[in-house]
Amino acid sequence: MSKTYSNPRALILRQKMQLAMSGFRDKIGLHDFNPGDFEVVPVRVTIPDLDPRFNGYRIVHISDIHMGQWMSKRRIEGVVKLVNQQKPDLVAITGDSVSYVANEPIMEMLRSLRNLKPRDATVSVLGNHDHIIGAEKILEVMEDNNVINLNNDVYTLKRGDAMLHIAGVDSVTLNQQDLDLVLEKLPSEGPAILLVHEPDFADTSSATGRFSLQLSGHSHGGQMVIPGLGTPFKGHNSKKYPIGMYKVGNMLQYTNRGLGTNVFWLRINCPPEITVFRLQGGPRSKG
Repeated sequence: MSKTYSNPRALILRQKMQLAMSGFRDKIGLHDFNPGDFEVVPVRVTIPDLDPRFNGYRIVHISDIHMGQWMSKRRIEGVVKLVNQQKPDLVAITGDSVSYVANEPIMEMLRSLRNLKPRDATVSVLGNHDHIIGAEKILEVMEDNNVINLNNDVYTLKRGDAMLHIAGVDSVTLNQQDLDLVLEKLPSEGPAILLVHEPDFADTSSATGRFSLQLSGHSHGGQMVIPGLGTPFKGHNSKKYPIGMYKVGNMLQYTNRGLGTNVFWLRINCPPEITVFRLQGGPRSKG
């Protein structure tokens, strides 16, 4: 476990840093939304045994918003509009919506998510930072603003008698995940997609043989990418799968670069990401 979580002094220092940097950002006017700062990444994904009624289904994936750091109120409002422009059927949020502070201005920023307009639903799981500052408070705000909590739970989409399951586990970093419970809740029929904040959990989830795709965040893509070498910065639970698409067993794993930043408000060759998945059916792998 990170020293930040176990050392109250370290946490207080991070909180003071966040408030000071955010105040300076707003004072000098560096809080405006620029759509060019964000990369919308289209990804086509083949989901074995997907019913044709779900062909073309759009999942817009965002992660690591880190409200109140680089992500200002104007920026999150702009991001919400940008997400809606992608005409999502489902919006998936994979944790760390906040960083080290959960005061009322931060909670009001989080309430901007109520303006997301997917055809079906907005679903989310928690990340490690959400737990640091109070999971119950985050969940209450999310649920009040029409975001469905999928921590160790399953949400089933239906088109007639066709089903597509969206499952989620809680933060692996803080040992809150319960994959066994998720598998108990998961119907035996219909393909399943898993949301989990930490990408390296793919080794565990793929071994079940039950998930076609895992969506994650956590790494921020390292916030720096060196052409030809990738990211030199790989954190706990994101060392193996820090950025983009991977094949893990018979499952696809995708790690979103995130929307915000953490302590260091710097990104190099690693812009904030909104991923737009379009699903298509295909045969089940024999591997």
